[in-house]
Amino acid sequence: MRPTKQRFRDVKQGRLSKETQKQTKTDDSLPYATASQKLKAFLTDSFMLLMPIMYAVFYLVMGGREGFAAHKALGWLYILLPLVIVQTLFMFKSGQTPGYRAYDLELVDEKTRKRPSLFLIVFRNMAAILSAATLFGWMLMFIRKDKKNLHDLLSGTVVIQKS
Repeated sequence: MRPTKQRFRDVKQGRLSKETQKQTKTDDSLPYATASQKLKAFLTDSFMLLMPIMYAVFYLVMGGREGFAAHKALGWLYILLPLVIVQTLFMFKSGQTPGYRAYDLELVDEKTRKRPSLFLIVFRNMAAILSAATLFGWMLMFIRKDKKNLHDLLSGTVVIQKS
């Protein structure tokens, strides 16, 4: 008997015990985070991480709303770059941002089921900005069964419920 990988013929002809079949089914499933959990975590991160950065950029760096309005592209660069850095540091250290921690979520690599590498986290966070700009990338979680966004698909990561 082959302990790790079963041949299709064995499965089809019933040579596997039902316990082995159940084991292989449950081993492959991940406890995906729901769309509402991910949305709540995003809102929490927005208020805890994004708002202080936006305030600092608006009033300390750009000199007020008028300065930001005059140089919007530069202002958004000043906002999004620190946000990506802060989120990357949180995710690299623990696999969670403050919002993910509040709702017991964790970011893992889909293949290894462990914390992703630093490069993968940076790529995911950069892709999340592009995904948010198109809005379609964020809407995928309401359509897909595994609740993945476009940036999760591109980076090969998945947000799961921590158990």
